[in-house]
Amino acid sequence: MTNKKKAYERIPYLIFYQDKSPFKETYGGPMDFGALKSHLLRPAEPKTNSVIVFMHPVGGGEYLPMITALASAGYPVIYCQSRYPGNDTALIMEKVVIDLGNCIRHAKEKLGFDKVILAGWSGGGSLSMFYQSQAENPTITETPAGDSVDLTIQGLIPADGIMMLAAHISRTHTLTEWIDASILDEQDPSQRDPELDIYNPQNPNQPPYSAAFLERYRAAQIARNRKITAWVKEKLANLKSSGRPNDEFAFVVHGTMADPRWLDPTIDANDRQPRWCYLGDPEVVNNGPVGLARFCTLRSWLSQWSYDDSNADGLVCAKTITAPALVIGNSADDACTPSHTTRIFEAIGHNNKEMHEIKGATHYYFGQEQQLKEAIGLCADWLARKALL
Repeated sequence: MTNKKKAYERIPYLIFYQDKSPFKETYGGPMDFGALKSHLLRPAEPKTNSVIVFMHPVGGGEYLPMITALASAGYPVIYCQSRYPGNDTALIMEKVVIDLGNCIRHAKEKLGFDKVILAGWSGGGSLSMFYQSQAENPTITETPAGDSVDLTIQGLIPADGIMMLAAHISRTHTLTEWIDASILDEQDPSQRDPELDIYNPQNPNQPPYSAAFLERYRAAQIARNRKITAWVKEKLANLKSSGRPNDEFAFVVHGTMADPRWLDPTIDANDRQPRWCYLGDPEVVNNGPVGLARFCTLRSWLSQWSYDDSNADGLVCAKTITAPALVIGNSADDACTPSHTTRIFEAIGHNNKEMHEIKGATHYYFGQEQQLKEAIGLCADWLARKALL
């Protein structure tokens, strides 16, 4: 048996932080303290002392093909969980920015890396743009719910470059594009507008959908998001006026995977499989337990999902960032479709940017060695040309 040297070493570690809060929104641990579970993938023969940092609002990607392939190719990688691993029920995007700031500071000051490249994968894309915009020009001092979360005093360190990889434009816009426009009663999701119920076989509107139907459907999606937001604000105001300003309220959002593009592949067309999404059959996911925003709280809704209130709108944030940017889309992506890739690229407010598409690649590159190799090659070439190594 030969002793083959490993391409990289995986080093799990914790980043401890202090962040005072009037109430706990994460499970367990002492008040005002937390720990970010992180993985450093250190190549056996590193090509650089720069590090590529990944963070997704709810994490779970430290073993994804892209992360391990970058490390195998000689690039140090950190995958850092936010304080909300695997559960976005009470997630506050402004606090995730603080978490990402802690990770980047630790990477530079404790681990000794010279440069940091933010890699925004999927939902990490808008987080990365939100972080970078606030690191370059901090302005936010409170959440959309009016709670104090001051990003201007965090000393956020800007990344030296940003890679948007199979990324969507924001959690709020993604939810709004996916939410079931037919639901009329939030307490009773069986009450539906039959002409907007895309999963109703009796609906006269069937794919390929007409432009008029899509316009009506998209408007109804935005209206439903705003209807939930109005209820959230009223509920929160009542709690605060009752003399208990830190009280919360949990609720369920039904029907959150009813985007017509999953049934009509001519909408935002790419090579994805019809009647499918990255979580499986969209009709099942629509009311399943893993749908976006399925379980939520008042403050979290406003921070993550509100169409008009969330600060983490990637397109708005992208306008102000100055770091060089690489945008990569996958032609068979069944989560982040082409318009998201294009909108991100067009929103970045400078010309030191480039966009590429990998033909046939799915969202995760599972079982796609050739497409994954192409993606790593694009990243490697860009890092070298932009002097980020």
